[in-house]
Amino acid sequence: MIQTKRVYDGRSSTDGKRFLVDRLWPRGLKKENLHLDGWLKDIAPTAELRKWFSHDLAKWSEFQKRYRTELTREEENLQILINAARDGNITLLYGAHDQEHNNAVALKQFLDEKSESHPKQKTQSRKK
Repeated sequence: MIQTKRVYDGRSSTDGKRFLVDRLWPRGLKKENLHLDGWLKDIAPTAELRKWFSHDLAKWSEFQKRYRTELTREEENLQILINAARDGNITLLYGAHDQEHNNAVALKQFLDEKSESHPKQKTQSRKK
């Protein structure tokens, strides 16, 4: 299962592996207190896209489209998250105040759709 959570909400037993998916480190938090399994800066929206969006809800739909385009160039980081999700729960951490309109929510939707269109592949051995 993939879930999203604000970095300021603290860790819980259901988080599984925790990945920060913001390009910038969250204010007021020490790295040793965040308990991360990874910080995937490059999977976050580019600075240009983030500044353009500026958490303007009128731009949310277009932000998602543009962010999805950027995500198609991050196959390696996407694969890290997909593999971790196959092994158990993962939590995408973000610093934004808006819990419904942020890059982690858009990333989760993208990953959910990607996993639905490419179900877990089973390794098959063929005998001749």
